[in-house]
Amino acid sequence: MKLLHLADLHLGKSLQEFDLKEDQQYILDQILGIIKKESIDVVLIAGDVYDKPIPSESATKLLDYFLCSLAQLKVKTFVISGNHDSDERLNYGSSLFESNQIFISAIYDGSLYKQTVTDEKGEVDIYLLPFVKASQVRHFYPEEKIASYEDAVRVIFSHTQIDEKRRNVLVAHQFVAGNGEDPVLGGSEGAMVQSVGLVEKIGYDCFAPFDYVALGHIHSAQSVGRDEIRYAGSPLKYSLKEANNDKSVPIVSLGEKGQVELQLVPLKPMRDLRHIKGSMNKLLDKENVKAPEDFIYVTLTDEDAINDVMGIFQQTYPNTVKIDYDNSHTREVEQVDITRITENKSFSELIGDFYQQMYGCEISEEEISMMKRVAREAGVINETN
Repeated sequence: MKLLHLADLHLGKSLQEFDLKEDQQYILDQILGIIKKESIDVVLIAGDVYDKPIPSESATKLLDYFLCSLAQLKVKTFVISGNHDSDERLNYGSSLFESNQIFISAIYDGSLYKQTVTDEKGEVDIYLLPFVKASQVRHFYPEEKIASYEDAVRVIFSHTQIDEKRRNVLVAHQFVAGNGEDPVLGGSEGAMVQSVGLVEKIGYDCFAPFDYVALGHIHSAQSVGRDEIRYAGSPLKYSLKEANNDKSVPIVSLGEKGQVELQLVPLKPMRDLRHIKGSMNKLLDKENVKAPEDFIYVTLTDEDAINDVMGIFQQTYPNTVKIDYDNSHTREVEQVDITRITENKSFSELIGDFYQQMYGCEISEEEISMMKRVAREAGVINETN
């Protein structure tokens, strides 16, 4: 049996003001081509199907197109929700989808969803675990001690009859760590994942009963703990940190129990995301301009700021996303000890300095009073400040 593992599609996402609809359509069509060429039996989609809980109309149409295409190929498809998805919206119509071999588990209802598929080697049990928090699982098992995400997942498995003699596959969307190391973040997962990863962390040994674990949540493709526990990564680059991160889709071949082969098939985007660095004259020299339609992040080394620099670059690179500087001035700012800036300054003085820098004038007494009131309510300052 051949399974293709996808995750973190983030349909509806944009790069600053640039809509990625065409790019996402292009990569989904490429994936459909791989499915046809490789005679894939099962597609696993491990969450964050949409980029926002309330997806745009174009995003829902794109998912509809993709799922209909998979149904036409008569490929069994298994989908779970991620932390970016709306459980209710993704779950809508799931009963109808099942008649077309599309199985969706978007809401954890106290039991681990399971479907069994067959091939010439026998049966394979596929389990679907949508993104869950400890509080959700605690609701169904109040008698259990659940203090963390790992506790929650272990409780779910302990209340599920998993026959470890059979071939078992799990689709999950969680922050999984292995061998004392956290997974490498892609950089576009969002502030929540990057800031609360330690709270979410689940040890890879939780997944011992499964022959393959198809993970979503982290945008960099990688294995965790063992080769068969894997993040597919996002199919497109969604941040500057991913500029050098080549994208791929894992194809998993299941033989008899314990026989798992993994193949990574590269993905080629319609428009790449690249980071270029140098002086403006050098970067815009015709001899150095390559693939101008790509999404471009620019770091300029010019010492002086350039007027309308974005407009200038977008004449050559129309999809320039962001421009920053790396020169003696920016390096000097980076070396400033922030703690010394605030030494011996009151809250009013700090706010006044910031206001002066932002607006070029003095802050009024009324505005200072309002800022103090908000700061006290937030616990930033006490009554004597």
